[in-house]
Amino acid sequence: MPLRVNATAPSELDANPRYLRLHDLRSRWLPSRRDVMVYLPEAYLQEPERAFPVFYLHDGQNVFDGRTSYVADHTWRAIETSDRLTAAGLMEPTILVGVANTGVKRITEYTPTRDARMGGGAGDRYGRLLVEELKPLVDQSFRTLQGPQHTGMGGSSLGGLITLALGLKYPEVFGRLAVMSPSVWWNQRSILNIVSEFKASDSRPRPRIWLDMGTAEGLRHLRDTDLLHRRLRLRGWKDGVDLQYLRVDGAQHNEDAWAARFDRTLTFLFPPWS
Repeated sequence: MPLRVNATAPSELDANPRYLRLHDLRSRWLPSRRDVMVYLPEAYLQEPERAFPVFYLHDGQNVFDGRTSYVADHTWRAIETSDRLTAAGLMEPTILVGVANTGVKRITEYTPTRDARMGGGAGDRYGRLLVEELKPLVDQSFRTLQGPQHTGMGGSSLGGLITLALGLKYPEVFGRLAVMSPSVWWNQRSILNIVSEFKASDSRPRPRIWLDMGTAEGLRHLRDTDLLHRRLRLRGWKDGVDLQYLRVDGAQHNEDAWAARFDRTLTFLFPPWS
């Protein structure tokens, strides 16, 4: 059934006709319900015959709304950034979909493998929620361009980890990946094995990948991400073509840091000629 929206909270954001909320999305794959937030580009209302690409973002409560963000009033500033870039002709008008995490279940859902000490490993089920339930719902409810070249996914920290894992599992669905400050360390860096399984000669579509890490996030994490970058290049990705790796001088591990470079992420993944 089409997306139903409940936007009753007294907020200027909720009064914006381009910002929509779906409360308590249910899934057959995971028990926890979650909210989904959708932000439509201005062209969506102005050009009723046009369809648009879609960018799915994990930790959705941190993407748009300071009332729901992990640290109050600290978000990715996705609305302001995407509107500014689109108006300047630097980004293709794109539908942004924020998928909220489920709190204590976040680690379980955002990890592709099970760690002997920390558990987790429900990333495959979370992926099925996205691919088999949420994406069809969004495609049914909005005018979307379909195919991997028009569909992106992104996240930070564990959200960056699960983005890369699911992007490589479903390259025929997600063709544009934002892997920001990824938790490469998870389960003895098992993500490196997942990358290695993607053969350089693989005939499947190759996702376009944005990868980054702040230099103030810790030397271990910086070295892990350097290693991930090298591993991607070994599997056939090319810098400046379908891969962009940014080491961000002085950037920390928080929403403000990700917001500060989200413009570069968007212009690489959704350029106006895409």
